[in-house]
Amino acid sequence: MILSAGMRTDIPAFYSKWFMNRVRESYVYVRNPYYRNKVTKYVISPEVIDLLCFGTKNPHPMLEYIDELKKNYKMIWYITITPYGKDIEPNVMDKRQVIEDVKTISNKLGYQSIMIRYDPICMNEKFDVNMHIYAFEKLVKQLKGYIHDITISFLDLYEKVKKNAPDLRPPTREEGIELAKAFSRIGKENDIVVHGCYEDKDLENYGLDMTGCMSKEIVERACGYRLNPPKNSNMRGACNCLMGHDIGDYNSCMHLCRYCYANYNKKMVMDNIKNHDPNSPILIGKI
Repeated sequence: MILSAGMRTDIPAFYSKWFMNRVRESYVYVRNPYYRNKVTKYVISPEVIDLLCFGTKNPHPMLEYIDELKKNYKMIWYITITPYGKDIEPNVMDKRQVIEDVKTISNKLGYQSIMIRYDPICMNEKFDVNMHIYAFEKLVKQLKGYIHDITISFLDLYEKVKKNAPDLRPPTREEGIELAKAFSRIGKENDIVVHGCYEDKDLENYGLDMTGCMSKEIVERACGYRLNPPKNSNMRGACNCLMGHDIGDYNSCMHLCRYCYANYNKKMVMDNIKNHDPNSPILIGKI
């Protein structure tokens, strides 16, 4: 089983103590995000877990636990680094520190256990095509030798995103092609594979790897052995990724990024945070 800690909220950044309590007690409860009375129990054990999958904008709070986790579990880290400032990502930590933490994780676990996400790509008056190309190249050059893969994705305009960030938009078709060409060139120059996440398949004609950012091949590379997963029942259709069982909860990420799809609004986030107990077997509230 792939146990995911980071698809619904940023567990490494804000709930690392809770997560380690669950690992040490060998189980976790997870509330269904749409049917709140439905709760699932997952066993956390090396006999059950093939891979721990972390998604985060700030891995720093989890670094003190990596050596402990490494003794029993394989890991893959999806770390998001974008060029935006506090006006778009008000509570994301200094990107220079995140880059140093990426290097630390790579040195401890190896490049096969880390993937960077330059995601989402948002356009506005400041961030045009040229600015994104400049920021992407600067980031890739700093991480050359520490990573093998980086994923890009364009902004999705969910209704909550339209409400919270009316000034942001995804790239146009022409802008997307221009970015794909430039990013794939930059990746090749720095020995890094650039993946497109759930974008038009034909972007592979412009150099992007469209086989998935959490494909069977990438997961097997992180695990170190072959897998025989069940047939992909991914609801996202064209997505080729092996989705894990996520243990988080929506409306609980304190980064409060304006483009976020996982938070509805700040009030719901703050209310949920008040109900978080690091010693509870479930992330928000109690059973």
